Amino acid sequence: MYPLIEIQTVPIEIQMKVTNARLEYARGTAQMEVSRDKKGLQIRSQPIKVNIDTFEARSSVMPTTAQRIQQSAQNGIQASYEATAVLAQQGRAMMESPVDGTVIPQMAKDTVQRPMVNLNIQFLPSAGADLSWTGGEMSIHYEMDKLNFDWRMEQMNFTFVPGDIEFTMTQRPDVIIKYVGGPLYVPPSSDPDYGPVDVMA
Repeated sequence: MYPLIEIQTVPIEIQMKVTNARLEYARGTAQMEVSRDKKGLQIRSQPIKVNIDTFEARSSVMPTTAQRIQQSAQNGIQASYEATAVLAQQGRAMMESPVDGTVIPQMAKDTVQRPMVNLNIQFLPSAGADLSWTGGEMSIHYEMDKLNFDWRMEQMNFTFVPGDIEFTMTQRPDVIIKYVGGPLYVPPSSDPDYGPVDVMA
């Protein structure tokens, strides 16, 4: 015997559409200001320096007043030492001289005779110039130019757009009941294929 009823269920069908949240902003204008600092090349040069001191050379040719006074004082001291030595020598010779009186005439003779004359011939100037020098110097300094960028941006406006979920039902749920059996005859004896039913006692 076969089932007479066929039951079929139709499920619900839902379509879901999702929109993500986003952040929108309005673009602002930007301004840029560029300034330049000029540096460049710097060269510093100091040439050699020569120092010539001719004081001693000039003094040997024409002494200054102070030097002349000093030289005269030194010569006077030297002359006094020499005169003192001569007088002491002569006094000692007189004390030790014999009685014959020959010492005094000899001393007078030595005094009258002139010694060798010194003409003071010399090369002038007797001293050279004093030379000294300071070495030269050169320094090179190079610095590149500098560029300064100043950005000025206006305030940007942000707008938040929230997300969205949309549900759409494309098919409703349903139950389909279908009769799959044969026709029913009333009374049953009207069925062409009707046969008596055996009833077992």
